[in-house]
Amino acid sequence: MIEVKNIKKGFGEKIVINDVSAVFETGKCNLIIGTSGSGKTVLMKCLVGLFEPDSGEIFYNGQSFSEMTEEHRKELRQRIGMLFQGSALFDSMTVEQNVMFPLDMFTKDTYAVKLKRVNEVLDRVNLKDANKKFPAEISGGMKKRVGIARAIVLNPKYLFCDEPNSGLDPQTSLLIDKLIKEITTEYNITTVVNTHDMNSVMEIGDNIIYMYQGLKEWEGSNKEIIFSKNKLLNEFIFASEFLQDAKDMRMLEMKGKIDNNRNMDELLK
Repeated sequence: MIEVKNIKKGFGEKIVINDVSAVFETGKCNLIIGTSGSGKTVLMKCLVGLFEPDSGEIFYNGQSFSEMTEEHRKELRQRIGMLFQGSALFDSMTVEQNVMFPLDMFTKDTYAVKLKRVNEVLDRVNLKDANKKFPAEISGGMKKRVGIARAIVLNPKYLFCDEPNSGLDPQTSLLIDKLIKEITTEYNITTVVNTHDMNSVMEIGDNIIYMYQGLKEWEGSNKEIIFSKNKLLNEFIFASEFLQDAKDMRMLEMKGKIDNNRNMDELLK
């Protein structure tokens, strides 16, 4: 679990994150959503230690990140997996070498042991026969899966995904969402996803934080978001008439179910 308490971050006179508190739960997909400039990327960079908050605290399983020694932070970073927006694969390395890179950096395992682990995670992301291919030889969706394999090769406790569906077609995006969800549940990882993809929100959003101009405007699940009365959130997620119509249809559908066998309070629990 990661807990954020009243963190604030600014650059010069501009406050980018203002008094944000949140809890990112273990075994769940925790999504940070918002428009460009809302502060969601800066929040994620604070979480992984790329930025130091100006004030407030970040706790990893109850331990204050700001009070950790450099050695302790190094140990923590080895338990963090990161899926970058552009996958960030090394073009001159094969898929196998890219996935093995964290093992080369942080372990003293033999090549045979490392290769066994690489093959395990490549098999897990359905890339069993891609070892010797180079990034230029594989599709965008495959690159994302290689990025996921590299992110989990060290058995992390925490997984951060920055716009994991950026540049992907809708069908491939759904496959990546499903894979992230399965890995989160299977390995009981604390997963934090920075996204503006509403399909991801509805598919894997166990816990969702909506950021607006550096503030946390709303928090809830994908089951609750459609019933939100937050004006700013609704303008963000139902930006088109098509999505608004989909919301209205969903509301009518759910109302029918409520009228038949439940009440609204039970539904929103």
